[in-house]
Amino acid sequence: MEQKKFTISGMTCAACQAHVQKAVGSLSGVKDCEVNLLSGTMTAKYDEAVLSEGEICTAVKKAGYGAQSVGAQNTATVEATARQRAQEEQQSMKNRLIGSIIFLIPLLYLAMGHMMGLPLPPFLAGLQNAISYALFQFLLLLPIAYMNRNYFINGFRSLFQRAPNMDSLIAIGAVAAVIYGIFAICRIGNGLAAGNLALAERYHKDLYFESAGTILTLITVGKYLESRSRGQTTEAVEKLLDLKPQTAIVLQNGQEKELPIDRVKVGDLVVVKPGASIPVDGVVTEGLSAVNQSAITGESIPVEKKEGDQVITSTINGMGRLVFRAEKVGDDTALGQIIQLVEDAGNSKAPIARLADRIAGVFVPIVISIAVVTAVVWLLLGYGSEFALRAGIAVLVISCPCALGLATPVAIMVGTGRGAQFGVLYKSAQALETAHAVDTVVLDKTGTVTAGKPEATDILVQKPFTESELLIAAQALETPSEHPLAQAVLRYTKENRIPIQPVTDFEAVPGRGVHARIHGETYYAGNVEFMHSCGADVADLQKKAEKLAQQGKTPLYFAKGKQPMGLIAAADPVKPDSRAAVQSMKQMGISVVMLTGDSSRTAEAVRKKLGIDRAVAEVLPQDKEHEVRSLQEQGHKVAMIGDGINDAPALTRADVGIAIGAGTDVAIASADIVLMKSSLQDAVTALELSRSVIRNVKENLFWAFFYNSLGIPLAAGVFYPLLGWQLNPMFAAAAMSLSSVFVVTNALRLRRFRPKNGQAEITADASAAVQTINSNHSNQTSTKKGADSMKKVIAVEGMMCEHCQAHVTEALQKVPGVTEVQVSLKKKNAEVVCEKEVADEVLQKAVTDAGYQPGKVDTL
Repeated sequence: MEQKKFTISGMTCAACQAHVQKAVGSLSGVKDCEVNLLSGTMTAKYDEAVLSEGEICTAVKKAGYGAQSVGAQNTATVEATARQRAQEEQQSMKNRLIGSIIFLIPLLYLAMGHMMGLPLPPFLAGLQNAISYALFQFLLLLPIAYMNRNYFINGFRSLFQRAPNMDSLIAIGAVAAVIYGIFAICRIGNGLAAGNLALAERYHKDLYFESAGTILTLITVGKYLESRSRGQTTEAVEKLLDLKPQTAIVLQNGQEKELPIDRVKVGDLVVVKPGASIPVDGVVTEGLSAVNQSAITGESIPVEKKEGDQVITSTINGMGRLVFRAEKVGDDTALGQIIQLVEDAGNSKAPIARLADRIAGVFVPIVISIAVVTAVVWLLLGYGSEFALRAGIAVLVISCPCALGLATPVAIMVGTGRGAQFGVLYKSAQALETAHAVDTVVLDKTGTVTAGKPEATDILVQKPFTESELLIAAQALETPSEHPLAQAVLRYTKENRIPIQPVTDFEAVPGRGVHARIHGETYYAGNVEFMHSCGADVADLQKKAEKLAQQGKTPLYFAKGKQPMGLIAAADPVKPDSRAAVQSMKQMGISVVMLTGDSSRTAEAVRKKLGIDRAVAEVLPQDKEHEVRSLQEQGHKVAMIGDGINDAPALTRADVGIAIGAGTDVAIASADIVLMKSSLQDAVTALELSRSVIRNVKENLFWAFFYNSLGIPLAAGVFYPLLGWQLNPMFAAAAMSLSSVFVVTNALRLRRFRPKNGQAEITADASAAVQTINSNHSNQTSTKKGADSMKKVIAVEGMMCEHCQAHVTEALQKVPGVTEVQVSLKKKNAEVVCEKEVADEVLQKAVTDAGYQPGKVDTL
């Protein structure tokens, strides 16, 4: 099956959308077809062996619309083209509107000025000039009709193809008014010729040319306002696109060349200067810098990037120069995939929209039938042709299939875009709709509720040993180990600069611990059973360890020979925002369940700490899926939140799977919603936003159904016999225009959505970061120039790794007068841009204080 995207032109309302969908969906070989009125696009999934791309375009063209395959263009190019086309159409509509108003004002003056006692020109005043009066109105109407000719062209073409749309209603209504006006001119002529002044007087003031002109102009007013509002629905995607650089500096034959972003290929070496935006995804090959990744991850603290580290497009480089090898370009970059997710979600259909789509598909034919029946009934009741025509035209122009068609997609598009601005990516409109009904959230513990990275929390020393001796032994024993608890111990000893001791005869005992010889002495590290087997008496430590275990901490014992040295407790720390997120869910009426493979004691400690309703411990991957299914069988709508491969079955089984952004690709692929940050608060945001969007959709649908249910009977004159209410076609046109504007405007309220936790937009954070970094870089550059700066190269001995490189960089950056530092691990030197007043000895002292050996200083 092939899935391709097409741009569709000529669609004006929901009936057009339904007609295109029907035309393509009925083709043999088409499995699925979704048409988006807002974006003017269609996504079709079809069998290439049965159907071709050209045949799909032909089917759309036969239906009366234009179609063009997007082809190999990337999302950014397609979006930019669509944005430009929308702006051109909006400007054209604005010009048409201004032109229509210019001619409508004198037309209304002639037709209705007498009601307010306004004088007419002498050559048009009086019954004797009735023909001139009528013809002058007709002439004023002609340019209005010409400027809005698309309503007639599209409307009648669709009507003749037996697929009438909103343009058909406008065209029929306006033409009916014009035909009546021409008929009135003939009757005036007959009356004047026959001396029947009463007949001439009767039609003199009821020409209906002003109705046709007003209908066309008011519809254009509504369309213009609607197009402006629609443009704001894609604001989120536009903000994301604006983050993407348009050019990149690529190394070619040792020379730096600035190329358009579309010409960057996988494997190219890309240079990123201080303060610049990273153009594509890749791996650093040279340089050291701190990169602000808030545009993608939402993390406000810059992340250090060195050789071998990944860099992501649209993140902002700090004050160091980076060279990296491009690995992902175009739509394959992280930003490209985010934009594609937002686009796909906005273009997809929510189940709640299906009823409106079905009604919109038959709405126009039904309205035309109602208009004809209305006119005929009033004629049969003896109310006259004028009354009947007015009622029929009012029915045609007041009905609004657009309000029905726009009710759901506008809200979905704004909502998914708004979610992206907060780091929440909905993969489909269905996921967004389902999320609003969630009443139970199942959380994976490790990596979701907790950081997924154990830390040393407590150190208990047994006399006569000291803490320093315990940590030295712990560092030596755990260095060869890959166990997560060992890594927690090593991180702690490294932070505290514990010296490394050589070990011999190292051996790991699975499930128990490790032992090795340090300076000829045998040392042990492991659990309590391992200590007993080694002959170490840890009874005193065991009592304290029991209390630590009740807090969810895991004790690791150490012994020198048979002498217990102490223990180090480690735990996977709970993320700072996890408790607040759980409480927010409970306030929303959602029950929270935690699943973990850890012991029941650890699970219970975390459950109590966070206020979780229920914790299920010692769970295998297949048990997680079973637990989710069990909750569903009890009638719950379940959302599963996880980050690991073992969460994938449960994510797939849940009504809504939510993957933490820092999780595995498998987990993300199995999920319906992706969180760009590793924050549980974002899951709350996803649920809050889904509720806001679906509430907005229901408001829109209620208005659309209410408006048409009340407006059509009112226009038809149903209330006229009892209350004397009849709607003038001009007011009907105004009401119709405002109804669709109301729906779009109501949906745009979602742009003001903010999570209750006060989370900031990541795109806003990114923009601020760009401005701050660029401002700082600019200020520093001007300072350098003003102070007559110079470049110095200082040799540095003793650097062994990237951390050494970072320490030297930090030390030199702190020297007053230094504006730029570039440290090379390979060349074993540091290039420093500084003011002339900075002495060589000052730079050498900074290197010495950092723990390294400075060499000769050369001035370039």
